[in-house]
Amino acid sequence: MRRAGERVVVIGGGVAGLVAALKLAARGLEVELVERQSHPGGKMRALPAGDARIDAGPTVFTMRQVFDDLAQDLGERLEDIVRLRPADRLARHAWDGDGGDPAKRLDLFADVERSAEAIGAFSGPAEAKRYKTFTQEARKIYETLDRPFLRAPKATPVGLMQHAGPKDLWGIKPFDRLWDALGRHFHDPRLRQLFGRYATYCGSSPFQAPATLMLVAHVEQSGVWLIDGGMHGFAQALADLARRHGVTLHYGRTVEEIELQGSAVSGVRLDDGTRIQADAAVCNADVSALADGKLGRRAARAAQKTPPAMRSLSAMTWTFLGNAGGFPLLHHNVLFCRDYRQEFADIFERRRLPDSGTVYICAQDRGDDGTLSDAARERGSERLFMLVNAPPTGDVNRFDEPEIASCEERHLALLSRCGLDLEFDRATRTVTTPADFARLFPGTGGALYGRATHGWRATFQRPPIRTRVAGLYLAGGSAHPGPGVPMAAMSGRLAAACLMADWGLPDRATDAQGEPAGKAGSASGWASTGRSRRAVTSGGTSTR
Repeated sequence: MRRAGERVVVIGGGVAGLVAALKLAARGLEVELVERQSHPGGKMRALPAGDARIDAGPTVFTMRQVFDDLAQDLGERLEDIVRLRPADRLARHAWDGDGGDPAKRLDLFADVERSAEAIGAFSGPAEAKRYKTFTQEARKIYETLDRPFLRAPKATPVGLMQHAGPKDLWGIKPFDRLWDALGRHFHDPRLRQLFGRYATYCGSSPFQAPATLMLVAHVEQSGVWLIDGGMHGFAQALADLARRHGVTLHYGRTVEEIELQGSAVSGVRLDDGTRIQADAAVCNADVSALADGKLGRRAARAAQKTPPAMRSLSAMTWTFLGNAGGFPLLHHNVLFCRDYRQEFADIFERRRLPDSGTVYICAQDRGDDGTLSDAARERGSERLFMLVNAPPTGDVNRFDEPEIASCEERHLALLSRCGLDLEFDRATRTVTTPADFARLFPGTGGALYGRATHGWRATFQRPPIRTRVAGLYLAGGSAHPGPGVPMAAMSGRLAAACLMADWGLPDRATDAQGEPAGKAGSASGWASTGRSRRAVTSGGTSTR
């Protein structure tokens, strides 16, 4: 049994690493966090554009209760750490060729009844009724998989059977594909396309992902929270909180090697030769970087590399200051291509930029009602982030300037066919390609979510939180099967809980196995028995 006060090093300052560091520091351990970039956040990054900064990673705050519970564990209140505003409208959707016709746009709301009403006006009352049935099934899937899938250090078929039972598991159709299941729910192909996009939240194709990803609907329909200062601002707030709670933060430093004494972690060696002695390490790097030996040859046996064919989506992204006309943007907007199947065939089969891909736009100076901020009015332009899905081949295909320019031109033309005209200042424009993501996140090839969730077995192929190296734990998007920032945060909390359980320091919000306590199916997934506050879960669109 270890004693509180011994040292843990956290490798990587993404949200999972920050959450793990906070949990361990709250339990009295000495924690040092090493981040290779000059700032915290990992994929929750921001890029300069003139005098402004634009979020260039995840753009939505979801499942607020995960972070409410974290703050409470630290004796803090989330409202004192960051300012949040609940969004009434989740996103605005349009389709290629609708010509900007308002009747051919669809807004989804945090309220199921309002979404059903909007779907009824868009596709007819029968589709509205089918939508309600869909949301009920999504809730059932979430409740069935909450504990054994989302909150387990390692999801296994046996664990699913023990927690859910064969009847419930069979009822959620685990062997069906998402696209096929949506075809049974919706007759309007546009709705099938809209809800098929849930697969991309974890970097996957709706034509290969399991139907269980409908659980995202249960999270998403509960709402979206907008953060003053953006998502990178939230990462910085977590880092500041970590510092106040005693975590030592090292920025601009790279871990060259996880050192072992015998078969157990003994510390890390940094790029300048500095050694940090530690009794355990939480690795918030992509598992492929670890398996590739980028953190030392001996520690490489702790993980298996994701085969290139199994990688999740990458992206082409553009950040810029500009002006939007013709189409009333909300904070979150999705403009769909005509041929969804071809988009994913281009990416996952042909390994090329899509001829015509779906475009996500975050208008960061707009609220959920489309109102432009005072700062944007004074500036005379708004901050815009545009994303198109791309193949995770950044380590072998850099895409030359003509390819990038052609991709941009094709997708601006798609926006125009939807009624949206963008004007932007090229001096403020930054393009990020799969090759750039491969450089930012070593070992990934540009994949943004670890292994793609393709087929029912994919869930069980994710690495466990506890590794084969004693004292080495994994955290981050590549170590957790769920999508988005909250699930990455859950993996960080799981890593801390597993470490503390192994050291005989159980977390009051977890059980003896290092799994979070609480009722299966609770909206937060983290509610301890001592709390009476009702959970508020949110979800939404993000650059997963």
